[in-house]
Amino acid sequence: MALLSILDLSPIREGGDAAEAFRLTRELAQHAERWGYHRYWLAEHHNMPGIASAATSLVISHVAAGTERMRVGAGGIMLPNHSPLVIAEQFGTLASLYPGRIDLGLGRAPGSDQPTARALRRSQGDTADRFPQDVLELQGYFRSPVPGQAVQAVPGAGLDVPLWLLGSSLFSAQLAAQLGLPFAFASHFAPGYLTAALDLYRTRFQPSATLERPYVMLGVNVCAADTAAEARRLFTSLQWQFVSLIRGRPGKLAAPVDDIEERWSEAERAHVERSLACSIVGDEADVQAGLAAFAERHGADELMVTAQVYDPAAQLRSFEIVASAGERLGWIDRAR
Repeated sequence: MALLSILDLSPIREGGDAAEAFRLTRELAQHAERWGYHRYWLAEHHNMPGIASAATSLVISHVAAGTERMRVGAGGIMLPNHSPLVIAEQFGTLASLYPGRIDLGLGRAPGSDQPTARALRRSQGDTADRFPQDVLELQGYFRSPVPGQAVQAVPGAGLDVPLWLLGSSLFSAQLAAQLGLPFAFASHFAPGYLTAALDLYRTRFQPSATLERPYVMLGVNVCAADTAAEARRLFTSLQWQFVSLIRGRPGKLAAPVDDIEERWSEAERAHVERSLACSIVGDEADVQAGLAAFAERHGADELMVTAQVYDPAAQLRSFEIVASAGERLGWIDRAR
C-alpha cells in the first residue's frame, strides 16, 4: 500500500497571471483534501515565467489557510539559497500557525539558473557544498534550545518540523540515509538515477530518532482524462514546456496541441521522453494499473503525483481520476 500526495508547481498559464495561479492552487488543494490525498507540496523555483511558487513558504501558508487536515509543505526549499536560520523561522511560523500539518522538504539545487542563483545568494560562499552542514544546522534550530545557546529560531525552537531530503542523484540519497531522514526522489523530471539512488538509500540507511526504517516518496507525472486520447492531448502541455526549456525559452504553461510531432525535433523528443519516463497518461484503468506497477517496481511508500494541465477544469478532473484509482487500490480513504 502506498500513500498518494500532490506536488503542485502553481503554474502560470498563457493568458493568466500569478494571482490566478495562486487562486487555482488553493482550489486544487481544497479538492485534494476532499478526495483524500495525504499531503500537498509546493516547490521553490526562481526566474521561471511559468511557475508562481518562488516565495514558497508564503504559498504554503495560502494553501494551509484554505484547508483543514491535509499536510502541506515544501517539495522543496532549495536550502543553498537561504540561511538555515531564516528557513527555521519561516517554517517555525508555519508550524505554529498550522500545528501538525507542515512538512519541510530540502533540496541542494538552486532551483534556477546560475545568474539567478547569484542574485539570490549575493555571496559566492553560499553554495551546495555546504548542504550537509546547513541541514544539520537547520535540524539544530528545530530542537529545544540548550543553556547558553546564542542563536535560536523564534518561532521554530522545539517544534521538530518534519524534514525530508529531496534529490535526483546519489548525493541526497546518501545524506538522507546517514541522517535517518525520509527521501523523496524527483523521478517526475530526472529519473536517470532512480534505481541507484533508492538502492543506496536503503542499503546505507541508519535509523534515527526521526525514522526507524527507510521511507521513500517518488514523483510521478500523471495525466488522466475520461479517454486515453484526451489524456495524451492534455499531456502535450507538459511536453512542450520541456521543449521550451531545452530551447532556452522557458515560458508560461501552454495550451495542448494536436500536432506536437510536427513541432519538435527527434533529438528534442528523445530528451523529453527520457526526462518524462516516469509518467502515466490515460484513462482511469490505465492510471490504476500504472500507479500500481510503478509503486511495486520501486517499493514506494508514497507517490507524489504532479500534473501540468493547461485547463483548470481538466486538471481537477485528472487529479479526481487519480484519487478514484487510488481508492480502488486501497491507497486513499476519503473518510480519513
